[in-house]
Amino acid sequence: MENTKKQLNFWRCAAIIELIALLVIGAVFASGRSAAPADAEPTADAEVITEPLTLWSEGSVPKQKLIDYVTSVTDENSMDFIPVEDRIAVFDMDGTLACETYYTYYDTMMFIEYCLHDHPDKVSDELKEVAAAIKPGYVADETLARNFAKAYAGMTVEEFYNYAVEFGQKKTQSFNNMRYIDNFYLPMVELVKYLYDNQFTIYVISGTERTTTRAIVANSPIKDYVTPEHVIGTDFEVKQAGHEEESSNMNYKYEDGDELILTGGFVQKNLNSNKTIYIEQEIGQRPVLAFGNSGSDTSMMNYAIDSRNPYKAEAYMIVADDNEREWGTADWEKKSAEYTEKGYTPISMKNDFSVIYPEGITKAAQQYTPAE
Repeated sequence: MENTKKQLNFWRCAAIIELIALLVIGAVFASGRSAAPADAEPTADAEVITEPLTLWSEGSVPKQKLIDYVTSVTDENSMDFIPVEDRIAVFDMDGTLACETYYTYYDTMMFIEYCLHDHPDKVSDELKEVAAAIKPGYVADETLARNFAKAYAGMTVEEFYNYAVEFGQKKTQSFNNMRYIDNFYLPMVELVKYLYDNQFTIYVISGTERTTTRAIVANSPIKDYVTPEHVIGTDFEVKQAGHEEESSNMNYKYEDGDELILTGGFVQKNLNSNKTIYIEQEIGQRPVLAFGNSGSDTSMMNYAIDSRNPYKAEAYMIVADDNEREWGTADWEKKSAEYTEKGYTPISMKNDFSVIYPEGITKAAQQYTPAE
């Protein structure tokens, strides 16, 4: 009997050991089948972590400062954390997001083209003279903007928008292989996307007229990150068709089929302190990031970094110092010192941008200037 019990115990132990061995072998086999070799390509579901701002130069100081800022203000455990609803970033357009060296701004080139080439029959001789007189070094002031408004008088807002889009398809003579709408700086496009991906709300605050700016943005590489209501620009007067001469359209009602018309009147140029006023009126709070490229942007920058801003805020200035890939003429040393003293971080197009425009776009042999 004793021998029988010992034999039973022996076979029970053997069976248990065998079962454990089978389980171990099966687990190893299964893991071996599912494990990918070290050099295998990642699957579609694998999370790929990429370095931000890859179109900026390696070692760029403003690039790293921007990354550090975004990392800090989006970290809920950071003292600098900013709630999503308060992550407001404002960008000037001409010279900050996009080219302004065709020899001049998009809207000015559009005005010249409209008056002298596309629709000379629709504008006065006086406006043609104004367009023909615009030469390098001209002043883009309110007087000129008022003439822009006069040129497009009688167009519906939709017609004006469509003309701005149509103009963007024309080629500029100041660059090879560039249409006017191809004018966005790729590193700045990448920055806009980076901020958008980190739940910043992006506004374009431009001296260019609002409808024109909307047409440009909507057909640009930043179209997915900036909605039409987040575009603020210079305003031309608009009224309901049939009531253009009235001082106010308050007593009229829009009906199906009515049109909104540009009267030729002018409301306000969106430069200097007007940018700050528009931000307050239309956004209703201080931005925490501001980007510009000239003195007309400094009010907007100062409004962002004002000591009364409840959040950590930063301002950056683009310096057009690249004369190889761009028609840059700025003195980096001078501008860098000036902007740093004012509390802005300068960004060198020459040193901080590894690329500027899409592949194939290069400077022309000569910068376009109007014929005498």
